[in-house]
Amino acid sequence: MFFQNFRYSLIFLFLVIFIFSSAPPASAWAQEHPNQFRQLEGELPSPNHYRTASGAPGPAYWQQKVDYEMVIKLDDAHQRLYGTETIVYHNNSPDPLAYLWLQLDQNRRSRDSISALTSTGRLSETMSFRAIKRLHNDFDGGFKIEHIRDQNGKDLPYAVIHTMMRVDLPETLKSGDSFTFNIKWWYNINDRSKQGGRSGFYFYENDGNYVYTIAQFFPRLAVYDEAVGWQHKQFLGSGEFTLPFGNYRVSITIPADHIVGATGELKNAAEVLSAAQHDRLKQARRGTDSPVLIVTQEEAEANEKSPAESSKTWIFEAENVRDFAFASSRKFIWDALALKFGERTVLNMSFYSKEGNPLWGKYSTRAVAHAVEVYSRFTFDYPYPAAISVLSGRGGGMEYPMISFNGGKPETDGTYTEGLKYSLIGVIIHEVGHNFFPMIVNSDERQWGWMDEGLNTFMEYLAEQEWSRKFSEGNGPAYTVIDYMKGDKSRIDPIMTGADIDRNLGANAYAKTAAGLNILRETILGRKLFDYAFKEYARRWMFKHPKPADFFRTIEDASGMDLDWFWRGWFFGTDHVDLAIEDVKWYKASTGDPKLDKATRYDRENLKRRQYVSNIRNAKEIAESAVEKNKALEDFYDTHDPKEVYPLDEKEYRDYLASLTEEEKALLKSGHNYYQIDLANTGGMVMPVILKFTYADGSESVERIPAEIWRRTNDRVSKVFVTKKEILNVQLDPFLETADIDERNNRWSIEGNPAYFKLRKDKRSQPMNTMQRSRKK
Repeated sequence: MFFQNFRYSLIFLFLVIFIFSSAPPASAWAQEHPNQFRQLEGELPSPNHYRTASGAPGPAYWQQKVDYEMVIKLDDAHQRLYGTETIVYHNNSPDPLAYLWLQLDQNRRSRDSISALTSTGRLSETMSFRAIKRLHNDFDGGFKIEHIRDQNGKDLPYAVIHTMMRVDLPETLKSGDSFTFNIKWWYNINDRSKQGGRSGFYFYENDGNYVYTIAQFFPRLAVYDEAVGWQHKQFLGSGEFTLPFGNYRVSITIPADHIVGATGELKNAAEVLSAAQHDRLKQARRGTDSPVLIVTQEEAEANEKSPAESSKTWIFEAENVRDFAFASSRKFIWDALALKFGERTVLNMSFYSKEGNPLWGKYSTRAVAHAVEVYSRFTFDYPYPAAISVLSGRGGGMEYPMISFNGGKPETDGTYTEGLKYSLIGVIIHEVGHNFFPMIVNSDERQWGWMDEGLNTFMEYLAEQEWSRKFSEGNGPAYTVIDYMKGDKSRIDPIMTGADIDRNLGANAYAKTAAGLNILRETILGRKLFDYAFKEYARRWMFKHPKPADFFRTIEDASGMDLDWFWRGWFFGTDHVDLAIEDVKWYKASTGDPKLDKATRYDRENLKRRQYVSNIRNAKEIAESAVEKNKALEDFYDTHDPKEVYPLDEKEYRDYLASLTEEEKALLKSGHNYYQIDLANTGGMVMPVILKFTYADGSESVERIPAEIWRRTNDRVSKVFVTKKEILNVQLDPFLETADIDERNNRWSIEGNPAYFKLRKDKRSQPMNTMQRSRKK
């Protein structure tokens, strides 16, 4: 029995091997591009009671809270910052915590940081002084921690691991409890013109004054959540910040002639401003049509000339923010413009030196207000009391809650190019827009740069278009990412790549993400449906910590559309879009009338015969054919008229008409044109099919086919279109909506005459005879 069963098992095994080895192999294209419409669950984390399958926070969702009270001193003589902070950490998680992790971002500037030790470079025959100076950098950067103590003054053990610090708690912090401790520190402020960086100082040699833009200046808590535990990835430079929400009270002592802009609300304006300046601030809060100068250029220039030796302390408070930053300088001009949200007033403000005028005085604060208004319309009403733009002294921009540091100055004579103007307005809109993403919709920047930069770049594009019809389209429209997407795939990473390892962070996190959202809005979902879903995502995750799956699921949940194919191709993949028209076949329905059909068929075939080059030449070069020489070779087929209609032809036509219904006869006589368009997906990334038809009478029409046309065969599909008018030209993606990298295969001209198909009677619709009925029974 054993051997018999074994024998049967062997036979079955060989049979299985034979069947699978005999099966035709999948095409190379199919192997390289598996079906894009398969579900995405395998790539996304499983939903749970913290984060639901709809993309919303679940009933058990929680997040930590951290409150700070800081006393800061800015040393303008030595460019140092000294600080003490009292931190209250609230453990809202269900987990007991034995230690806390804090971010020490300034440590990236220490000589032995991971960033410094792993920086790479190459030498060439010509090197810039700036590049060589960086190799000789002797800046003593990084936090100098003096002590960490509990609220009773007892030292707490801690360990500094590069840009992260673990503070060991004296006892386990239980769920629902809080822990208070104090840190004292200082650090040397970096020169942004030499060491670069998101914050630091900028020195104006012409008058000997500094502009300080200060951020990442205090040890601050890392995020602890249910998805990753402690987010303590080291700060290497590209992956930005992941921070919990909390309340801040910050006292900043600076030279008495400095003006300060900061996160939050100024609580002692009467003490630090002159009476006239305080009155102007109150006037701005009441609301005006144009920005109010709180500190004039004349007052700023007076401060520049005679630096004060005394000091003042500015006090700011901020509620429910994830971070704190400030700017300080005696060079600052300060203006403000109020924006109303119901009973609330948002003060839009700018702080800038005279070197920024006339550009900054004319545009900065209005650009701030414009960004706040437009972003609010697409997401939620801006919840904070202030939004600030600061001239940092160098190019680029950087964002923090309620305040941003932006570059861009006119020439010394006050002139500026059109490009500089729109660049400045664009960077202000972008950095102020970051208040929404990620300062309020608080994603994990350290890991997923696209969740704030991409969404914000998309929103920036919308706001720029509302600012001026002349605004350039640097990022946003689909066609702006074509050059990137058609690049060498071995050097391109998916959007869903960690910020610190993404080789194309700028292209992926900013440009490709923004273009993808524009494609969703303009082409796949439409504006109304997309705007509703996008707003729902922002509303759901306002003041919370969303993950990528929460975004993907919310957009699908609120739009009612399965977009797994789009997330997979655009965010998880590197395939480009290249749809092509492979062929267009033009048909008409044969009427069945032998008089028309024979004539049409003869004319079509004779036309081809006359057009063929060999036949054209033979007509001239062959003086007389063999049949023409010898009439004995002729028969019926040489002498009959191919257009002649015979009685049998007419009988068949009468019988054919008699079998048709009135509806079928009308269809037969309608004269419609039928076009079979064969499409190929040569790029791998599927997209909706947008076709523009140009007709013989000069008119045009557009057909929009959803991407689901590719759901069964991702590489090739054919579709038939029925038109009353004849089509001359077909164009694919006529409005550059899909980031198709090759326009050359997107056009087809239809020439010549149509082919004809015969309409036969559907056998299922014909009446059954007696024999058929008996068989059916």
